[in-house]
Amino acid sequence: MANIDIRKHIRNNFKKASMEDIENSINSSIKSKDEVILPGLGVFFEILWENCEEEKKDYILSTLMNNI
Repeated sequence: MANIDIRKHIRNNFKKASMEDIENSINSSIKSKDEVILPGLGVFFEILWENCEEEKKDYILSTLMNNI
């Protein structure tokens, strides 16, 4: 079995994507409820988290807490 770097793969797949492409991918991934897609969404979340200011992280955390 090949060892795949999922982070690198996702980043490369979306390197030239538009905002609309990324939004469509996120929406279709969520809508499909396919658990195989979850690692890709996790990579998106990781990128978001690592590049957010603390205020935005607090917003994300409160949104998660209020909806779990």
